[in-house]
Amino acid sequence: MAGGPAGAVSGGTPRADLSFHGSAVLTGDRVEVRLTPRDAGPSAVKDASVRLRWSVALAERQELPAACARTGERTVVCGTGALAVGRAGRTLRLTVGLRRAASEVTLEVEPAWNGGVSDPDRSNDRLKVLVLDTGDAYAF
Repeated sequence: MAGGPAGAVSGGTPRADLSFHGSAVLTGDRVEVRLTPRDAGPSAVKDASVRLRWSVALAERQELPAACARTGERTVVCGTGALAVGRAGRTLRLTVGLRRAASEVTLEVEPAWNGGVSDPDRSNDRLKVLVLDTGDAYAF
């Protein structure tokens, strides 16, 4: 990587290390998700969004938070807003309905938009979580 302004790679593209942490609870045909984005820097992120994809189809009707939109049969995208360096962003809370009750689902979490920054460490922002219908919170 060529040198440049602090937090930038060659060409002036800012760098930031996004990560997502949270939990998911499956109860019958409902999945409750809490997700908190974080930016480890070195640059702040002006705006970002996260994609949540389930291994099973979602019910046709969903009541999603204003920051979220359904983008496919199994996918929802939620805006995280701006992310300051070294701070947790706003916690997203959403409950999705599944087309039918499931004994388990896999939830995939990944950035949908990272505000135009380069993220050299993709290991902490692309996650797969197995969530069993136990009523227990599965942390990621």
